[in-house]
Amino acid sequence: MQRPETIKVNVSEPSVTVSLASEKADRSYPIYIDKDLLSNAQLLGSLLGERSVCLVTNDTLSELYLDRVRAVLGADRKVSVVILADGEQYKTLTAYDQVLTAALEERHERSTVFIALGGGVVGDITGFAAATFLRGADFIQMPTTLLAQVDSSVGGKTGINHAMGKNLIGAFHQPIAVVCDTATLETLGDREFSAGVAEVIKYGLIADKDFFRFLIDNAVRLKNRDPEVLAYTIARCCEIKADVVSRDEREGGIRAILNLGHTFGHAIEKEQGFGQWLHGEAVAAGMVMATKISVARGSISSDVLDDLLLFLQCFDLPCEPPSSMTVEVFLSAMQGDKKVQSGRIRYILLSSLGDAAVVGDVSESEIAACL
Repeated sequence: MQRPETIKVNVSEPSVTVSLASEKADRSYPIYIDKDLLSNAQLLGSLLGERSVCLVTNDTLSELYLDRVRAVLGADRKVSVVILADGEQYKTLTAYDQVLTAALEERHERSTVFIALGGGVVGDITGFAAATFLRGADFIQMPTTLLAQVDSSVGGKTGINHAMGKNLIGAFHQPIAVVCDTATLETLGDREFSAGVAEVIKYGLIADKDFFRFLIDNAVRLKNRDPEVLAYTIARCCEIKADVVSRDEREGGIRAILNLGHTFGHAIEKEQGFGQWLHGEAVAAGMVMATKISVARGSISSDVLDDLLLFLQCFDLPCEPPSSMTVEVFLSAMQGDKKVQSGRIRYILLSSLGDAAVVGDVSESEIAACL
């Protein structure tokens, strides 16, 4: 693979485009990737025009970025700010209601643009609020974590958690733009950065074997947050997800492969208590389980598993599920997952390196062998 070049943003030429054209409407949207985009008044002005804004962030990020974004939005624009509590455990109906109540009390209209300034939790809550505010308002994703920049901000999945499981309440609602300011990753803690890396390696496993090899070869540079490697990595993940989403927006088919490791991972998050394991940490352990089953079935070489384990260990990511989780615990938790279809749990396994498929015949013994 060629050495990546730093990606430069141009207001008229996004780094990546999510193509969602249909007979009824063209809902395609741009993804911008570069440093210091939160301060780019030209970019935000081109996306917003003169429309009002409901800006949603959390109490950690508000101290870092709120003043900067508020200044770029301008003093003449109507802007309401909603500051949520920080953490997966707050991805609830209460937080969703907080956003909607603020927007209603401030008398925002359907023309208002919601802006999600934060990680995956802020993005999911804000997107769901926008989807249901006055039966649908536009929103912009401004992801500030690696996981959100490479995955959750793209594709239109929005929602909140329920005591019965993760992301069980929500809607498909595409943003009008995604603005990835890579400078925000400089303030991201190591644990949160590593959690994002789990989603990064997923893309290589399911869709691009050359990208997988690139990540394995450049693990140290990625861990050191090398700007060139980071910019290329974010763009390639967005390209892969944009391609999958453009072919299957509402997860009726191929989009399900993006859930590699997530069926097991969501079970871990639920059973351990939301927020105890970061989403990427649970996905890492889940991907190892899915890869082990794929190796046992003869679909891929054990060398792929070895490379994956070394890569995850480089970022101090868990390679095993919690010891307290038995086969019975996993099956019970996964039975409530939103990916269950006709009563059958759906799993994502690797058909080969760079290719994945949905299967419904994983046995209890196969799961037990991963524990």
